[in-house]
Amino acid sequence: MAHEFNNISLIGKFRSTDGAETVLDLASYLRERGIKARIEHGTASAIGEAAQGFDTVTYEEIAREADLAVVVGGDGSLLNAARRMGARAVPLVGVNLGRLGFLTDLPRARARQQLGEILDGRYRSESRFMFDAEVMRDGECIFHTLALNDVVVNRGNLGQMIEFELRVDGEFVYTLLSDGMIVATPTGSTAYALSANGPILHPGVSGIALVPLCPHALSARPVTLPDTSCIEIVLMPPHDARIHFDGAAYCDGRAGDRLRIVRSPLEVRLLHPEGYSYFAMLREKLHWSASMSRF
Repeated sequence: MAHEFNNISLIGKFRSTDGAETVLDLASYLRERGIKARIEHGTASAIGEAAQGFDTVTYEEIAREADLAVVVGGDGSLLNAARRMGARAVPLVGVNLGRLGFLTDLPRARARQQLGEILDGRYRSESRFMFDAEVMRDGECIFHTLALNDVVVNRGNLGQMIEFELRVDGEFVYTLLSDGMIVATPTGSTAYALSANGPILHPGVSGIALVPLCPHALSARPVTLPDTSCIEIVLMPPHDARIHFDGAAYCDGRAGDRLRIVRSPLEVRLLHPEGYSYFAMLREKLHWSASMSRF
């Protein structure tokens, strides 16, 4: 197990020097262990001269050649890396520089120690499923991408609600007037969907959460569907909308466009430190069992 990871790539926050010291420290640590360490090209460019002592690599090369990718940043950085390398399930380890860090669970102060434990074979591995999403217009696909967290249809810059039709596996569910809809994986259930009063789905649950955004109907409630479902959202005239994928990529939808979401056959493999607990993570991040004096 100690020799499972021989080619490791380090990825930092997009166009940011935040975490540069941690990236360089981990690169040096990997080199000390005799492991080939390379820094993602954009990360190296942001760091500057200090990164010149290490080889650089593109996302395409990481997906093709790396045994492990270490993402130094927040959950957004890890989501971006997962989407860009979705065609090959390169294992991902996240070092948390953000505020919450539901996915990036190695604290910066212990990153070297815990990465060493993972390299020694002391880790937990889990797979998270992704969405395959496409936007159809007049029978043609105008946008196609993957999403690990969620796909969100919202009103964009409009000052009014939008109306859309929801279908599941071809069956009409309802027409809804609202600010939009969140379609979330279990991974994304602790992201935007959580703030919109959606359910928390354990990663082991094969489900999809549908969470209406500010619906103009008190009866419109979050619904959990099987992950085998095909979800379609059709924008009703005269409303346009913006469609977001993991809060990064987006597509400007027009009235009549059809958003189609299914589970992708591709999965993301996350490596956690030994002793990782999903419920302990939720307890820490969401302040469960915290004394009321803290609030």
